[in-house]
Order: sequence, then C-alpha cells, then structure tokens
Amino acid sequence: MKRVMLFLATNLAIILVLSITLSLFGFRGYLDAEGVDLNLQSVLLFAFVFGMGGSFISLALSKWMAKRLTGAKVITSPSNDTEQWLVQTVKHHAQASGIGTPEVAIYQAPDPNAFATGARRNNALVAVSTGLLQRMKRDEVEAVLAHEISHVANGDMITLALIQGVVNTFVIFLSRVIGHFVDRVVFKTERGHGPAFWITAIIAEMVIGILASTIVFWVSRQREFRADAGAARLTGANKMISALEALKASVGQPHLPDQMAAFGISGGTKGGIARFFMTHPPLDARIEALKTLAIR
Repeated sequence: MKRVMLFLATNLAIILVLSITLSLFGFRGYLDAEGVDLNLQSVLLFAFVFGMGGSFISLALSKWMAKRLTGAKVITSPSNDTEQWLVQTVKHHAQASGIGTPEVAIYQAPDPNAFATGARRNNALVAVSTGLLQRMKRDEVEAVLAHEISHVANGDMITLALIQGVVNTFVIFLSRVIGHFVDRVVFKTERGHGPAFWITAIIAEMVIGILASTIVFWVSRQREFRADAGAARLTGANKMISALEALKASVGQPHLPDQMAAFGISGGTKGGIARFFMTHPPLDARIEALKTLAIR
C-alpha cells in the first residue's frame, strides 16, 4: 500500500507541475478562438509538455523513487567485507568506463537482481538485491555490477526517457486529433467538445499507447545486449555468461516493482505477442550473443 500511495502521490505532483508549466506557456485549450477547429499548435504543445516533461521529471526523480520503491539502503560507510568489496568493484568499473562513481545500495529481495538508475552519468545509483549476493559467486556479481555500470556509461536511462517522451508526445497528440475527428464527424458536435471527444481520446490513447510501447520495449531489449557486451569488456565474457546462467534459475520468482522492471538485469520469459512487450531479451538469447562475442 505504501508503494502504491507513493507512486500515486508522485504522479499527481508531476501532473501539477506540468499543468503549471502549460499555464505559463499560455495554453488555453485545444480549440481555436472560435471554438470550432482544432488548434494543432496547442495540441502539440500540450502533448509535448506532458509527453516529454513527464518522462524527464520521472527520470529526475528516478533515484529517489528507486530507493523508496525497493527500500534500497545506500552504503555510505561499508560495515563488512561484502559492502567494502561492492563499493570498490563499482568504483573500479566506473573508472574504467570513464564515469563518476555511482552510489551503491543493497535492497532486501530473495531473487537475484540488480538495477542502475539516475538522470546523469556521473550521479547514478547501482543497487543489488540480497538474493544476488547470497546466490551468486563473486565473479558473477562482479559481472552484474559491470553490466549495470555499462548501462550508466551508455546513457541508457537518458536514452530510454527520451524515447519514452517522444512516444508519449506522439500518443497524446494523435489521440486528441482522433477524438476531435470522431466528435465532429460522427457525433456532429459543432462547437466545443462533447463527451465523445474525451471518451474517444482516452480509448485512443490507451490503444495507441499499448502499440507504441513496443518501440520502447524494443529499445530496452537492445540496450540489454549492449550492457552485456560492456560487461564482457570490463570483466570478460565468461563471467557475464556465468551470471546470466545463474539468473536462469530465478525465472518465475518475484522481481523488481513494475515501475523498476526495465532497469533491472533480470527479465522474465514470454511467448507469442507478449514477447514484444518484454523489457529484457530472453536470457538464452543474451547468452548466445555473448558466446558469439567471446569467439571473435
């Protein structure tokens, strides 16, 4: 319940900020001065502010949200050998990748998983689960950390936010255009907007949003391959392959909260149409890609 309330409160705050931003830009509605034709410039402004703005505000809050959604505790002063090793390993990988050392955190979860997030390459967060530390060898954990550092070095969080923002803008804009068309042509509303506009726009936004999200998921899957390759360069392909093999045993167990799923290292397996909505490629595909890389 606490996670749900935090998520809702954060989204309400984002909507409030974006609404104020629209007011400052002079947004007065979707229609022209006569209240008849759709003002495409105003619709585009609305779509851009809510589409791009919402995505980048979420990115800016990503570290704060991640800590609270997972309960991750940042290691400020290592209290044991494991924490000391984690901090030093992350620092080593960060230096080798040419980025600032991220914050290192541990969160309580039985499944082996890890994630990286943050709005800037030099001010990121890398967190690992207690399950990862308990069920993986150090060489495997090292590879997982290298994978997450590669995400940060590649700027994957920013890239995904940008792609999501563009997709959001497109979805919001097109859904309002469709809603206006249905309201005018089908329901013959002559001035203003009737209920048909809002109902159609909401339905269109949901349908187009689901279809357009496949683009975001495709980008998310490609970045996993790149991060695996980055980890292979930092630690060796065999260590990363061993880590992915260990992750296969965790499939079907609870993973990160839905809001954090795209940022973790472990993903589930899906078949049919559902595979287009996966944030991660199948583990077997990632292992095969690394084996190919190791042969070269």
